[in-house]
Amino acid sequence: MKVLVTGATGFIGNYVVTELLKNDHMVIASSLHPEKAKVFPWFNEVKYHDLDLSQLQEEIDFFQYFDAPDIVIHLAWEGLPNYKSLFHIEENLFRHYTFLKNLVINGAKDITVSGTCMEYGLQEGMLSEEMMPCPENPYSIAKDSLRKFLEELQKKYPFDLKWPRLFYMYGHGQNPNSILAQLEGALKKGEKEFKMSKGEQQRDYLPVEKVAEYIVKIALQKQETGIINCCSGVPLTINKLVENYLKEKRQSIELNRGFYAYPDYEPMSFWGSTSKLKKIID
Repeated sequence: MKVLVTGATGFIGNYVVTELLKNDHMVIASSLHPEKAKVFPWFNEVKYHDLDLSQLQEEIDFFQYFDAPDIVIHLAWEGLPNYKSLFHIEENLFRHYTFLKNLVINGAKDITVSGTCMEYGLQEGMLSEEMMPCPENPYSIAKDSLRKFLEELQKKYPFDLKWPRLFYMYGHGQNPNSILAQLEGALKKGEKEFKMSKGEQQRDYLPVEKVAEYIVKIALQKQETGIINCCSGVPLTINKLVENYLKEKRQSIELNRGFYAYPDYEPMSFWGSTSKLKKIID
């Protein structure tokens, strides 16, 4: 299959490209930063096109520009992890819809777009795809709105839309502000303590390699469409996540629990239902 991956140089995109190549697919990779792309091991194995959505030229046929891909995996999204910036609604939403609409009108028939568990808002417990989304910040509002825009577009231009809602992930290349990246940094610096929240909140975590594997499996199948949770289905406290990491690395550091307040844009306890995902990966 010929697969277009946007946001290819991002944390997730890098692993998705690697997963596709591992399974012998032809990859067209795209990102905002061509110089950054050249340092990835996969660069000479893909066909690369740079793309700056802030300079989008609507008269261009992007389906042909990207060599008429069989499948589109759209991971690009600017301005993260600043979830509260109005930039997501005022600029990102319309840029990304315009780009994806261009692809569809010109021939794209199978599109996978990364969503976020934040679309569920502050709802607690096990989150299933049938639940009403209740986004609480500009980032999640923009993502949820983009999905709704694309569902309306499907009524005029039929195409398959898969919307994997990504939960939490970790791995090499993750955002330096993520908790395990901060912990790794503190250990490398030889710091005596690690500042964190009380750590009682429950989350749903997967290694980024597994997230990439699931995204590819979701994109390449036609059995399940629409919203699909991309998650482990297993709640894990932040305390346990940190403790597991220290045990795996055989390191220790004093944990200053309660130094930071809990974030106000997340519920205390949530994880994803994997009922739809299991139909795909099994």
